[in-house]
Amino acid sequence: MSTSAHLSAGSERSGETVTDRLVEANRHYASAFSDPGMDARPVLKVAVVACMDARLDLHAALGLNLGDCHTIRNAGGVVTDDVIRSLTISQRALGTRSIVLVHHTGCGLEQITEGFRDELEEEVGQRPTWAVEAFRNVEQDVRQSMQRVRTSPFMQHTDDVRGFVFDVTTGLLTEVEPAP
Repeated sequence: MSTSAHLSAGSERSGETVTDRLVEANRHYASAFSDPGMDARPVLKVAVVACMDARLDLHAALGLNLGDCHTIRNAGGVVTDDVIRSLTISQRALGTRSIVLVHHTGCGLEQITEGFRDELEEEVGQRPTWAVEAFRNVEQDVRQSMQRVRTSPFMQHTDDVRGFVFDVTTGLLTEVEPAP
Protein backbone atom coordinates (compact mmCIF):
# COMPACT_ATOMS: atom_id res chain seq x y z
CA MET A 1 0.00 0.00 0.00
CA SER A 2 1.28 3.42 -0.88
CA THR A 3 0.31 6.39 1.21
CA SER A 4 1.44 9.97 1.25
CA ALA A 5 3.57 9.07 4.27
CA HIS A 6 5.76 7.05 1.89
CA LEU A 7 6.57 10.11 -0.22
CA SER A 8 9.88 11.74 0.49
CA ALA A 9 9.76 15.10 2.22
CA GLY A 10 12.19 16.44 -0.39
CA SER A 11 9.60 15.96 -3.13
CA GLU A 12 7.78 19.12 -2.08
CA ARG A 13 8.87 22.40 -3.60
CA SER A 14 9.85 25.15 -1.23
CA GLY A 15 6.72 26.84 0.13
CA GLU A 16 4.36 24.20 -1.28
CA THR A 17 1.52 23.27 1.05
CA VAL A 18 -0.26 19.96 1.39
CA THR A 19 -3.26 21.57 -0.29
CA ASP A 20 -1.03 22.61 -3.21
CA ARG A 21 0.05 18.98 -3.53
CA LEU A 22 -3.59 17.82 -3.52
CA VAL A 23 -4.57 20.34 -6.19
CA GLU A 24 -1.66 19.19 -8.36
CA ALA A 25 -2.72 15.56 -7.86
CA ASN A 26 -6.22 16.56 -8.97
CA ARG A 27 -4.85 18.10 -12.15
CA HIS A 28 -3.11 14.81 -12.92
CA TYR A 29 -6.31 12.87 -12.13
CA ALA A 30 -8.48 15.18 -14.23
CA SER A 31 -6.15 14.89 -17.23
CA ALA A 32 -7.10 11.22 -17.58
CA PHE A 33 -10.66 11.55 -16.25
CA SER A 34 -13.68 10.66 -18.31
CA ASP A 35 -17.24 11.06 -17.11
CA PRO A 36 -18.35 7.62 -15.87
CA GLY A 37 -21.95 8.54 -16.70
CA MET A 38 -23.19 7.55 -13.26
CA ASP A 39 -26.31 8.63 -11.46
CA ALA A 40 -26.03 10.07 -7.93
CA ARG A 41 -28.10 7.10 -6.74
CA PRO A 42 -25.84 4.41 -5.30
CA VAL A 43 -25.86 1.17 -7.30
CA LEU A 44 -26.03 -1.01 -4.16
CA LYS A 45 -28.67 1.21 -2.50
CA VAL A 46 -26.57 1.38 0.66
CA ALA A 47 -25.30 4.24 2.80
CA VAL A 48 -22.20 3.68 4.93
CA VAL A 49 -21.55 5.78 8.03
CA ALA A 50 -17.97 5.54 9.27
CA CYS A 51 -15.32 7.27 11.29
CA MET A 52 -13.12 9.82 9.55
CA ASP A 53 -9.97 8.04 10.83
CA ALA A 54 -7.29 8.10 8.13
CA ARG A 55 -6.49 4.42 8.75
CA LEU A 56 -9.87 3.32 7.32
CA ASP A 57 -9.71 2.73 3.58
CA LEU A 58 -13.43 2.18 3.65
CA HIS A 59 -14.06 1.34 0.02
CA ALA A 60 -11.20 -1.17 -0.09
CA ALA A 61 -12.19 -2.73 3.25
CA LEU A 62 -15.77 -3.27 2.09
CA GLY A 63 -15.02 -4.14 -1.53
CA LEU A 64 -16.83 -1.07 -2.81
CA ASN A 65 -16.35 0.70 -6.12
CA LEU A 66 -17.15 4.21 -7.25
CA GLY A 67 -20.91 4.62 -7.40
CA ASP A 68 -21.74 1.70 -5.09
CA CYS A 69 -22.71 3.62 -1.96
CA HIS A 70 -23.15 6.91 -0.18
CA THR A 71 -20.35 7.45 2.31
CA ILE A 72 -20.89 9.64 5.38
CA ARG A 73 -17.90 10.15 7.66
CA ASN A 74 -17.36 12.04 10.88
CA ALA A 75 -15.38 11.77 14.11
CA GLY A 76 -16.23 8.36 15.56
CA GLY A 77 -18.74 7.43 12.86
CA VAL A 78 -21.36 8.51 15.37
CA VAL A 79 -24.96 8.98 14.28
CA THR A 80 -25.58 12.67 14.96
CA ASP A 81 -28.37 14.94 13.76
CA ASP A 82 -26.31 15.79 10.69
CA VAL A 83 -25.83 12.10 9.90
CA ILE A 84 -29.60 11.58 10.21
CA ARG A 85 -30.00 14.51 7.80
CA SER A 86 -27.67 12.90 5.26
CA LEU A 87 -29.23 9.45 5.67
CA THR A 88 -32.71 10.90 5.25
CA ILE A 89 -31.70 12.56 1.98
CA SER A 90 -29.92 9.37 0.92
CA GLN A 91 -33.05 7.29 1.49
CA ARG A 92 -35.86 9.62 0.53
CA ALA A 93 -34.28 11.43 -2.43
CA LEU A 94 -31.71 8.94 -3.69
CA GLY A 95 -33.16 5.51 -3.04
CA THR A 96 -30.91 3.84 -0.49
CA ARG A 97 -32.45 1.11 1.65
CA SER A 98 -29.57 -0.36 3.70
CA ILE A 99 -27.38 1.37 6.28
CA VAL A 100 -24.00 0.09 7.44
CA LEU A 101 -22.32 1.69 10.46
CA VAL A 102 -18.55 1.26 10.87
CA HIS A 103 -16.72 2.27 14.03
CA HIS A 104 -13.16 1.05 14.72
CA THR A 105 -10.71 -0.04 17.38
CA GLY A 106 -8.42 2.58 18.86
CA CYS A 107 -10.75 5.47 18.10
CA GLY A 108 -9.69 8.90 19.32
CA LEU A 109 -13.17 9.51 20.74
CA GLU A 110 -12.39 6.87 23.37
CA GLN A 111 -9.56 9.09 24.63
CA ILE A 112 -11.42 12.36 25.17
CA THR A 113 -14.50 13.39 27.12
CA GLU A 114 -17.32 15.87 26.76
CA GLY A 115 -15.00 18.12 28.82
CA PHE A 116 -13.36 18.89 25.48
CA ARG A 117 -16.17 21.41 24.95
CA ASP A 118 -15.26 23.11 28.25
CA GLU A 119 -11.64 23.37 27.12
CA LEU A 120 -12.69 24.91 23.81
CA GLU A 121 -14.96 27.39 25.55
CA GLU A 122 -12.15 28.43 27.86
CA GLU A 123 -9.71 28.79 24.97
CA VAL A 124 -11.86 30.62 22.40
CA GLY A 125 -14.54 32.23 24.57
CA GLN A 126 -17.45 30.45 22.96
CA ARG A 127 -19.03 27.11 23.79
CA PRO A 128 -19.55 24.73 20.86
CA THR A 129 -23.20 23.99 20.18
CA TRP A 130 -22.36 20.40 19.19
CA ALA A 131 -21.69 17.42 21.44
CA VAL A 132 -18.33 15.67 21.27
CA GLU A 133 -20.07 12.26 21.31
CA ALA A 134 -17.10 10.70 23.13
CA PHE A 135 -17.48 7.10 24.27
CA ARG A 136 -15.67 4.48 26.34
CA ASN A 137 -17.02 1.31 24.73
CA VAL A 138 -16.97 1.12 20.94
CA GLU A 139 -19.49 -1.75 20.72
CA GLN A 140 -21.95 0.10 22.93
CA ASP A 141 -21.58 3.22 20.81
CA VAL A 142 -22.32 1.19 17.66
CA ARG A 143 -25.48 -0.07 19.39
CA GLN A 144 -26.47 3.48 20.31
CA SER A 145 -25.88 4.63 16.72
CA MET A 146 -27.98 1.75 15.34
CA GLN A 147 -30.76 2.67 17.76
CA ARG A 148 -30.65 6.33 16.70
CA VAL A 149 -31.11 5.33 13.06
CA ARG A 150 -33.84 2.79 13.80
CA THR A 151 -35.89 5.19 15.92
CA SER A 152 -35.56 8.28 13.73
CA PRO A 153 -38.97 9.29 12.39
CA PHE A 154 -37.25 10.48 9.19
CA MET A 155 -35.89 7.08 8.14
CA GLN A 156 -38.10 5.16 5.71
CA HIS A 157 -36.10 1.92 5.77
CA THR A 158 -34.81 0.62 9.10
CA ASP A 159 -35.04 -3.14 8.53
CA ASP A 160 -31.43 -3.39 7.25
CA VAL A 161 -29.35 -1.31 9.67
CA ARG A 162 -26.22 -3.14 10.78
CA GLY A 163 -23.21 -2.05 12.81
CA PHE A 164 -19.60 -3.17 12.84
CA VAL A 165 -16.25 -2.53 14.47
CA PHE A 166 -13.27 -2.43 12.10
CA ASP A 167 -10.03 -3.69 13.68
CA VAL A 168 -7.29 -1.30 12.57
CA THR A 169 -4.59 -3.92 13.13
CA THR A 170 -6.20 -6.86 11.26
CA GLY A 171 -8.55 -5.14 8.82
CA LEU A 172 -11.44 -7.39 9.90
CA LEU A 173 -14.99 -6.30 10.67
CA THR A 174 -16.81 -7.67 13.68
CA GLU A 175 -20.58 -7.32 13.66
CA VAL A 176 -22.21 -5.79 16.71
CA GLU A 177 -25.60 -7.16 17.69
CA PRO A 178 -28.21 -4.48 18.34
CA ALA A 179 -29.55 -3.86 21.83
CA PRO A 180 -32.48 -6.15 22.67
